[in-house]
Amino acid sequence: MAEARKLTRALVLAGGGVSGVAWELGVLTALQQGGIDLKQADLVVGTSAGSVVGAQITSEVDLEKVFATQLVPPEQSSELKVDFDLNEFQQMIMDQVREHGSNAQAVRAGIGKRAMASKTVPEEERKAIIASRLPSQDWPAKKLLITAVDAESGEWVVFNRESGVDLAEAVAASCAVPLVWPTVTIKGRRYMDGGMRSVSNADLAVGYDRVLILIPMPLPDNIPPIMGSNLQLEKALLEKEGSQFMVISGDAAAIQAMGTNVLDPANRTASARAGLAQGQTLAETLHNFWSA
Repeated sequence: MAEARKLTRALVLAGGGVSGVAWELGVLTALQQGGIDLKQADLVVGTSAGSVVGAQITSEVDLEKVFATQLVPPEQSSELKVDFDLNEFQQMIMDQVREHGSNAQAVRAGIGKRAMASKTVPEEERKAIIASRLPSQDWPAKKLLITAVDAESGEWVVFNRESGVDLAEAVAASCAVPLVWPTVTIKGRRYMDGGMRSVSNADLAVGYDRVLILIPMPLPDNIPPIMGSNLQLEKALLEKEGSQFMVISGDAAAIQAMGTNVLDPANRTASARAGLAQGQTLAETLHNFWSA
């Protein structure tokens, strides 16, 4: 009798600021409480906020303990409050699109030029904040991919434990939002947020049987892939290659909890609780998808 093929599963964690980190951890914790342990994924892909969550859940620390950190008042943590002007950020991107057209890597390089010139907190201070979020400073044994973009060339890069890069540095690079946080220097190159290519980078999960994608903020279907990729392209590629996938985005309560500035730690606790509540409603659906 032929041996049954082992089901492979991937968890894709998208960007969404500190609010997104909290929401994703809430969803994952609720699902674990409901008997669905997504930490057992064969692959975890993390972009920006998702890179933080990816590093957290693939550590040996219990998920409930990681979730509890989101309920600590921000003034008792090392997190910094930062202003985030979404209109300015979007205008900066559109300026580069007008200049470079459909050349996505050139658009990213233009964004990177602006990022490297921006006045932000010192790089070492930001890296220390990121390191404080991680239960372990070591790469996990589980397959974890963390995305970033080379700020000078615009090249999309993917870090893993074979890259020879410290985990905290990889996560800091993936979370380096242009105009807000400093680019991160790794081996003489400067890197910025992996979301500058795609908020999800779910195409890294192509080839896996089941792919679950968590995206804190719902994305319109009509956003063009001006920086290289988008969720619509990635879903089409997953489907073409035979993957079954599911996308979970924040519901109305979660969106309200995340607030207008997803980089403000003041929104963290409400976002975590909203994710927990939403995750509790998803347990049955996710069990049928993930464990079937």
